[in-house]
Amino acid sequence: MTISDALRRQVIQESNHRCEYCKTPSRVVGMPLVIEHILPKALEGQDNRENLAASCYRCNEFKGARSEAIDPETRQLVSLFNPRTQNWSEKFVWGNGGTHIIGITLIGRATVIALRLNNENVVEARAIWIEFGWHPPSPDQ
Repeated sequence: MTISDALRRQVIQESNHRCEYCKTPSRVVGMPLVIEHILPKALEGQDNRENLAASCYRCNEFKGARSEAIDPETRQLVSLFNPRTQNWSEKFVWGNGGTHIIGITLIGRATVIALRLNNENVVEARAIWIEFGWHPPSPDQ
Protein backbone atom coordinates (compact mmCIF):
# COMPACT_ATOMS: atom_id res chain seq x y z
CA MET A 1 0.00 0.00 0.00
CA THR A 2 1.22 3.51 -0.71
CA ILE A 3 0.36 6.67 1.15
CA SER A 4 -2.10 8.81 -0.80
CA ASP A 5 -1.48 12.51 -1.38
CA ALA A 6 -4.65 13.27 0.59
CA LEU A 7 -3.37 11.31 3.60
CA ARG A 8 0.04 13.02 3.36
CA ARG A 9 -1.65 16.44 3.38
CA GLN A 10 -3.84 15.41 6.33
CA VAL A 11 -0.86 14.27 8.42
CA ILE A 12 1.07 17.47 7.72
CA GLN A 13 -1.92 19.72 8.30
CA GLU A 14 -2.74 18.00 11.59
CA SER A 15 0.87 18.55 12.71
CA ASN A 16 0.42 22.31 12.14
CA HIS A 17 3.26 22.04 9.61
CA ARG A 18 5.75 21.11 12.33
CA CYS A 19 7.87 18.03 12.89
CA GLU A 20 5.97 16.01 15.47
CA TYR A 21 9.24 15.06 17.22
CA CYS A 22 11.41 18.21 17.36
CA LYS A 23 8.67 20.77 16.55
CA THR A 24 10.71 22.34 13.72
CA PRO A 25 8.32 24.49 11.67
CA SER A 26 8.51 23.61 7.98
CA ARG A 27 7.09 26.98 6.97
CA VAL A 28 9.86 28.86 8.78
CA VAL A 29 12.70 26.68 7.58
CA GLY A 30 11.42 26.21 4.07
CA MET A 31 12.06 22.48 4.20
CA PRO A 32 9.16 20.16 3.45
CA LEU A 33 8.17 17.60 6.03
CA VAL A 34 8.27 13.90 5.23
CA ILE A 35 5.85 11.22 6.30
CA GLU A 36 7.41 9.03 8.95
CA HIS A 37 6.27 5.57 10.01
CA ILE A 38 6.04 5.50 13.81
CA LEU A 39 6.42 1.73 13.74
CA PRO A 40 8.81 1.34 10.79
CA LYS A 41 7.72 -0.69 7.80
CA ALA A 42 10.76 -2.89 8.45
CA LEU A 43 9.07 -3.84 11.74
CA GLU A 44 5.68 -4.51 10.11
CA GLY A 45 4.43 -0.91 10.42
CA GLN A 46 1.46 -0.03 8.23
CA ASP A 47 0.66 2.93 5.96
CA ASN A 48 -2.43 3.91 7.97
CA ARG A 49 -3.06 7.24 9.73
CA GLU A 50 -2.44 5.78 13.19
CA ASN A 51 1.13 4.89 12.19
CA LEU A 52 2.11 8.07 10.33
CA ALA A 53 3.70 11.26 11.63
CA ALA A 54 4.98 14.46 10.05
CA SER A 55 8.75 14.58 10.48
CA CYS A 56 11.64 16.78 9.47
CA TYR A 57 14.38 15.07 7.48
CA ARG A 58 16.76 15.07 10.47
CA CYS A 59 14.38 13.29 12.83
CA ASN A 60 13.35 10.83 10.14
CA GLU A 61 16.98 9.98 9.35
CA PHE A 62 18.08 9.74 12.98
CA LYS A 63 15.09 7.57 13.89
CA GLY A 64 15.64 5.24 10.97
CA ALA A 65 14.01 1.84 11.42
CA ARG A 66 13.95 2.03 15.23
CA SER A 67 10.95 1.98 17.50
CA GLU A 68 12.88 1.69 20.79
CA ALA A 69 15.92 3.21 22.44
CA ILE A 70 17.76 3.20 25.76
CA ASP A 71 16.85 5.75 28.44
CA PRO A 72 20.22 7.30 29.36
CA GLU A 73 19.34 7.55 33.07
CA THR A 74 17.91 4.09 33.80
CA ARG A 75 19.56 2.19 30.91
CA GLN A 76 16.10 0.70 30.28
CA LEU A 77 14.98 -0.12 26.71
CA VAL A 78 11.78 1.86 26.02
CA SER A 79 9.57 2.71 23.08
CA LEU A 80 10.28 5.96 21.28
CA PHE A 81 7.78 8.81 21.51
CA ASN A 82 4.58 8.09 19.61
CA PRO A 83 2.88 11.31 18.45
CA ARG A 84 -0.38 9.45 17.77
CA THR A 85 -0.87 8.07 21.28
CA GLN A 86 1.27 10.34 23.48
CA ASN A 87 1.21 14.05 24.28
CA TRP A 88 4.48 15.89 23.48
CA SER A 89 4.23 18.19 26.53
CA GLU A 90 3.92 15.18 28.85
CA LYS A 91 7.25 13.77 27.61
CA PHE A 92 9.28 16.92 26.84
CA VAL A 93 9.81 20.53 27.88
CA TRP A 94 11.79 23.37 26.35
CA GLY A 95 15.07 24.13 28.14
CA ASN A 96 17.78 26.78 27.86
CA GLY A 97 15.30 29.44 26.82
CA GLY A 98 13.78 27.21 24.15
CA THR A 99 16.89 26.03 22.31
CA HIS A 100 16.89 22.53 23.79
CA ILE A 101 14.32 19.78 24.17
CA ILE A 102 14.51 18.12 27.58
CA GLY A 103 13.04 14.64 28.02
CA ILE A 104 11.13 14.47 31.29
CA THR A 105 10.23 10.77 31.16
CA LEU A 106 12.00 7.57 30.16
CA ILE A 107 10.42 7.81 26.70
CA GLY A 108 11.25 11.50 26.41
CA ARG A 109 14.90 11.06 27.39
CA ALA A 110 15.37 8.05 25.10
CA THR A 111 13.76 9.91 22.18
CA VAL A 112 15.89 13.04 22.71
CA ILE A 113 19.06 10.94 22.48
CA ALA A 114 17.96 8.56 19.71
CA LEU A 115 16.63 11.27 17.39
CA ARG A 116 19.37 13.76 18.36
CA LEU A 117 16.71 16.37 19.05
CA ASN A 118 19.38 18.77 20.30
CA ASN A 119 21.93 18.36 17.54
CA GLU A 120 24.18 21.37 17.03
CA ASN A 121 22.50 22.53 13.81
CA VAL A 122 18.95 22.60 15.15
CA VAL A 123 20.00 24.22 18.44
CA GLU A 124 21.68 27.05 16.51
CA ALA A 125 18.60 27.41 14.29
CA ARG A 126 16.29 27.51 17.30
CA ALA A 127 18.34 30.37 18.79
CA ILE A 128 17.74 32.38 15.59
CA TRP A 129 14.04 31.49 15.53
CA ILE A 130 13.74 32.67 19.14
CA GLU A 131 15.23 36.05 18.19
CA PHE A 132 12.50 36.45 15.57
CA GLY A 133 9.74 35.27 17.90
CA TRP A 134 9.05 32.11 15.89
CA HIS A 135 10.02 29.68 18.63
CA PRO A 136 9.29 27.88 20.87
CA PRO A 137 5.81 26.91 19.72
CA SER A 138 2.86 27.26 22.04
CA PRO A 139 1.96 24.07 23.93
CA ASP A 140 -0.95 23.27 21.60
CA GLN A 141 1.30 23.24 18.51
